Order: sequence, then C-alpha cells, then structure tokens
Amino acid sequence: MKKKPVLSWVFYDFGNSAFATTMMAAVLPIFYYDVAAAGLKESLAASYWGYTQSIAVLIVAVLAPVLGAISDYSAAKKKFLMFFAFMGMVASILMAFVGEGDYLLASILMVFGTIGFSGGNVFYDAFLPEVADEDTIDKISAWGFAFGYIGGGVLLAINLLMIMQPALFSIANTLIATKLAFVSVGVWWLVFSIPLFKNIFEEKKVKPKRTKSYVRIGFNRVGTTFKEIKQYKQLFLFLIAFWLFNDGISTIIKMATVYGRDIGISSNDLILALLITQFVGIPFTFLFGWIAGKITAKKALSLSLVVYIMIVIIGYFMTSAFHFYVLAICVGMVQGGAQSLSRSIFGRMVPGDRHAEFFGFYGISSKFAAIFGPFLFAIVGQLTGSSRLGIMALLVFFVLGLVLLQKVDVEQGTKDAKDQTRLKDKVEIHT
Repeated sequence: MKKKPVLSWVFYDFGNSAFATTMMAAVLPIFYYDVAAAGLKESLAASYWGYTQSIAVLIVAVLAPVLGAISDYSAAKKKFLMFFAFMGMVASILMAFVGEGDYLLASILMVFGTIGFSGGNVFYDAFLPEVADEDTIDKISAWGFAFGYIGGGVLLAINLLMIMQPALFSIANTLIATKLAFVSVGVWWLVFSIPLFKNIFEEKKVKPKRTKSYVRIGFNRVGTTFKEIKQYKQLFLFLIAFWLFNDGISTIIKMATVYGRDIGISSNDLILALLITQFVGIPFTFLFGWIAGKITAKKALSLSLVVYIMIVIIGYFMTSAFHFYVLAICVGMVQGGAQSLSRSIFGRMVPGDRHAEFFGFYGISSKFAAIFGPFLFAIVGQLTGSSRLGIMALLVFFVLGLVLLQKVDVEQGTKDAKDQTRLKDKVEIHT
C-alpha cells in the first residue's frame, strides 16, 4: 500500500463530502424550504425538493456508464473527475445568489451540483482498486468514508456556528451566513481535491487506435458491458440488491431534513442532529471495516441494513426533536459502514481492466435507484399532504435488498472476475 496515493484519495472524500452534508443533507434543504420555496404550500416545497433530487440523479444515471466506458478507453478518469468536481464546486458557490422565491434557480443549481458531485464520484470510486489491493480494499474504502465524515462534519460545524452566531464572524445576519456557507463548500471541496489531482495517476495502458468518436465508443462499450455482465452472475445479483437498499439509504440522506422540517422540527435541531450523524459516523465506519474483517463484509453489510429497517419504522412514528436526534445517531452508526462495504464488495468482483466501466454500472445502479426513493417520497407527500407514508414505503427497498444480498456469493464473484481477467490476458498474449 502506497501511503501518498491512499491519503490523496481519501482527502478527496474529506473535501467533497461537504457537498453531501451542507448542500444535500443539512443547510440547503432548510434554505430551499424556508427561502427559495417561500410562498409555496409546505407539502409542495418538500415535494419540489424531492423532484429536484430525482431529476439530478436521473441525468447522472444516464451519463455514468457512458463516461466510465469512455474514461477506460481513453485513460482519462482523472480528467473526467476534475471536470465534474469543478462543476459541483461552481454550482455550490453560485447558490449564494439564490433569493426568496427563487426555487427554480435553486433547483437548477442543485441539479448541476448533484451531477458534479455524483459524476465525479463515479471516477473517484474507480480509482479505489488502483490505490488498494485485495487485502486492504475494505479498510481503505472505509477510510474514504471516515475521512468524508470528518471533512463534511468539520465544515458543517463551522457553517452551523456561522448560521447560529453570525456576529462572531462579523456577518450581518443568518441569511448572509447561510449563503456564505454555500460558498465555503465549493472552496473546501477545491482545496482538499488538490492532493488527488497532483498525486494520483492512472495505470498506464496501451491506447487502441481510435476510429470513432468517444461518445460512440462509450455507448458501444456500455452495450457490450450490458451483454457481458451476464457472465458475472454474483456481481449482477449484488447490483440488483444494491440498487434496492441504496435507494432507501440515499432517500434518507437527501430527504430527512425536509421531512423533519415538514413535521415541525426546528432548523437548529435538524442541523445539530445531522452534525451528530457525521461525528458518530467516524468511529462506526472504522468499526464496520473491522467487523467486516471478523465476520465478512457481506454479513457486516447485512447487519447495517437490519438497523436501517429499524430506522424507517421509528421514523414513521417520529414526532419530536428528541426522536430525530435518536434517529440521527442510529443513521450515523450504519451509513458509512453500509456505503463503504458496498463499494468494497463490488470492487472485489470487478474485472481488473474494467474498473471505470464497471464502476459506471455501480454508479448507474445507485443513481437510478436514487431516482425512485425521492420521487416516491415526493408523490406520496403531494397526493396525501403527508410525508409519513412515503417514509414507511422505504421499507420495501431495505427488505428486498437484504433478502437478495443473502443470495450473493462474494467469494465466487471474486473468483469469476479473476478468471475472466486471466482469460483475457491469455487471449491478448496469443493474439
């Protein structure tokens, strides 16, 4: 394990997680609900936020596998990562220009920001098998999420202090402090991305002669991968399970604050609870990495999904800030573990020469999944005038995902990936 590339890789998560905490989970949803969507009915504000999330991830879902295939063909993962990262940074900074009633502008910027954040993560994740080996992949994946919790949590704490006590920072009022918090996300993300941009280089490969446009090559390779993925039965089965339970996880991340606001929990309580989630997540992400080494990653992931089922049930009956704090702690205990173990399990079963392309499929499965959860939340809230039934509907994603996960043979999936890689190497040598 080379420490410099690994640290550079995890520091990107340290930086870009500020978008996940401040923009996706904590500050922006409240700003959207109270300021950008001012004048709309309360249930419509929550629904429009849900639709915004669905549109953003739909675009990412369509782009992810194509971009992954293109980056594998052209050895350009880092270039694509930088492009999407800068898109997210700029969108975060521009959010400072959103005013009262500008929910459409806020939604558009959030769409671009989410595309930047999620699109960049496709290529960031694809570097994991290159900076880690088979023995360290679980641990390094967990480090990435743990550093993300730290980075996202530290900036969220600073932003929370700015918003609650703007005078301490010589800021005129809470609204200006909130807008400066959006600017800080873009700057924070940029600063902590520099080590990865400088210190991580893609594995050298012989570039085949290109006779078609990269877009056409990308679509052709995606079509080929859709056909070839049937050779990786365990990987394909895991993707379906991941598609289901990740829908529930991503919906909780993106909709929890708006849901809490909709049932009357104060803004300060919501942000403080999510800050607690971040710092609880740090030790528990490391803990799940350790548990995976003791009982296998699959069993540890299954344990986290059982906890998520309990979270959904409690969330349905939630009525007070205390309940939200309890749920925030529970989410912090399992969120990082579930995500890091999902990524490392998938990484084990990916053929060695198809990292970005297959992580594009990992991206498309998670992004398409993330469309339906927020959309279900939004449509149920709009039709019934209450978001509680939308929360309870998430049970189906966790239960079905957990059941399918039990059918995945990770060891066989790892063997299949190695066998296919060796077979391809032999074919290339003889040709």
